[in-house]
Amino acid sequence: MREIELKVNGLRRKLGVGDDELLLDVLRREFGTTSVREGCGVGACGACTALVGGKSVSTCLSRAARFDGAEITTADGLPDDDEVVDEFVANRAMQCGYCIPGFVMMAHELLGENPQPTDEQVVEHLEGNICRCGTYSEIHAAIKAAATRRAARNERATA
Repeated sequence: MREIELKVNGLRRKLGVGDDELLLDVLRREFGTTSVREGCGVGACGACTALVGGKSVSTCLSRAARFDGAEITTADGLPDDDEVVDEFVANRAMQCGYCIPGFVMMAHELLGENPQPTDEQVVEHLEGNICRCGTYSEIHAAIKAAATRRAARNERATA
């Protein structure tokens, strides 16, 4: 057992973790972050995605001990007025909803790196995420709408 410190969705805690303990399990058990979900268990579906320092991580593959001192954001930690989430709802980009937190976090990563992605860049960035309900066109539209909304908000803020 090793002691690490994590800051998850603004909450900083020290906790003991085993060397082989997955970040997914620690996030769910210790922080109650139900938005990180095991879908495939091999990092191929995106359901377990969290952002560590703004970069996506497949928490089902990642050992928690490697993230000592890390700042982690999950979909549970997004504000109520998050424009990406709002656009996913407005664009009906979900059916069962199981995959949506992972897609939302990938959208945050993409828009953080590229505020106005092309259609091809959106598709490429989401390549590792799977939606078994097949709402890809709605997810794509939601991300493009969130990008437009962020750009308009940023323009108003700088005007």
